[in-house]
Amino acid sequence: MIRVFLVDDHEVVRRGVAALLESEGDIEVIGEAGTAESAIARIPALQPDVAVLDVRLPDGNGVDVCREVRSKMPGLACLMLTSFADDEALFNAVMAGASGYVLKQIHGSDLVGAVRTVAGGESMLDPQTTSAMLARLREQAVKKDPLAALSDQERHILELIGEGLTNRQIGERMYLAEKTVKNYVSNLLSKLNMQRRTQAAALVTRLKTNHPE
Repeated sequence: MIRVFLVDDHEVVRRGVAALLESEGDIEVIGEAGTAESAIARIPALQPDVAVLDVRLPDGNGVDVCREVRSKMPGLACLMLTSFADDEALFNAVMAGASGYVLKQIHGSDLVGAVRTVAGGESMLDPQTTSAMLARLREQAVKKDPLAALSDQERHILELIGEGLTNRQIGERMYLAEKTVKNYVSNLLSKLNMQRRTQAAALVTRLKTNHPE
């Protein structure tokens, strides 16, 4: 049997999900909570296999509950259930160790399947939320290295922009046509979400100040 604990501040939702899950022969709902405080107290005591957690709760959120209870029960699979496609909540949930994140609009049979999937130790993220997660991780990578999206050639040209060289001077330095350099500059500005080369020059200055090497 898969032992499930439900956390949602709406009793009607809890009853509906409980009825859906318990109609399956291999799933048992062993407890419910409507607040984060109650969930954090009861989940470790009941030792479920899966916790189905609403992201938004009156006294906190399901992400914090997931993080807290998994610190005591590392083997617990947390399945986040929410009405909102919230990229921030998704990212935080995965960082907190959640095994899955699904929207409440999910079909009943798919929710049952999601519970079974996370109970089996697998991850359950739908394509939409997975794409959002990957985008967020890419954004973080860019924050750590603002030049991550640039090719080696574009990085070199950016350094020369930082030295104050014009497109023609950069072309002479790199043995490239001025038009080719212009295209490179346009591409690197686009990748850096900048409109003017003065912004790029300022970035180079800032990076040199922060990382002199």
